[in-house]
Amino acid sequence: MKADGYGLGAAKVASALSGAGCRHFFVATIDEGIALRKSLPGDAVIVVFDGLMAADTAAEFDAHSLTPVLNSPGEIKSWSHHATNGGNRSAFLALDTGMNRLGLSPAEVEVIAEKPEFLDGIEIACVMSHLACADEATHPQNSQQRQLFDALRAKLPAAEASFANSAGIFLGPEYHYDLARPGAALYGVSRGCGAPEPMQQVIGLKAKILQIRIVDTESTVGYGATRSVPANSRLATVAAGYADGYLPSLSNRGFGFAAGVKVPVAGRLSMDLTVFDISNVPPNAIAPGDHIDLICDRQTVDDVADAARTVGYEILTSIGSRFTKHYTGTGT
Repeated sequence: MKADGYGLGAAKVASALSGAGCRHFFVATIDEGIALRKSLPGDAVIVVFDGLMAADTAAEFDAHSLTPVLNSPGEIKSWSHHATNGGNRSAFLALDTGMNRLGLSPAEVEVIAEKPEFLDGIEIACVMSHLACADEATHPQNSQQRQLFDALRAKLPAAEASFANSAGIFLGPEYHYDLARPGAALYGVSRGCGAPEPMQQVIGLKAKILQIRIVDTESTVGYGATRSVPANSRLATVAAGYADGYLPSLSNRGFGFAAGVKVPVAGRLSMDLTVFDISNVPPNAIAPGDHIDLICDRQTVDDVADAARTVGYEILTSIGSRFTKHYTGTGT
């Protein structure tokens, strides 16, 4: 659910997932957790990846029924103090098995194993780690991390385990443990998730046409005059630009679909506007007020990411607040 449910609206997405039986929800920050708590039943477990961030946030975790991921000895010390003084005891414990990002190092796990009093008062609900190369199924680091994860877990009090992100799920059942953490795959991203088959698209993105013009003579389009179009070209300007998360790297590279016809981005994107060459669209098929599809079944999140030379994660999380969201399906 982090980054507002990958840009699609954490409250709505979480509510739908809760209705489908999901009971564990992961966010990045405590603020995301506090906001999400309002949309979920009381028995839902909301886990905060970034942990305490500061010792004085422990009471806020209790007040909003949030569970921290403890990533460092300092956080363990703070949560132990909190727990032994009447605060919530439950926490996830993160182990760094090869990302060198967040989590306890192998050396720090050894210290805790030798001095278990570091964990006084803490109830370890789950031990977790994160795969670095799961999108490459044959990468040797996958099995190396799994073996290290098992070895480190064996030094700690028995607890459930969580290891697989979206791509990790596709590596096979030996990576699943007790709790998987699908992220981008939930939102239709396939590439970068190691999916053996394309994931079903869950999002459509449309931009309204503000103006259609016929170019009188050969001329250029947009800032920097990076695209030239011949006379009699038809151009449609839509109300979406890089301020809306339609990335600048799509300039002269991206495509949309107008009346079912693939149309290219013409020129550089502006902050609020993008121009498409609709010369191949039948003249009476579209008009101002109609829409050009930026993401649809014929152009997936991954397709847009390829054109922008990035990954689907960035496309989704970049979608701006000026787009109006419409939700469909049962219970929305």
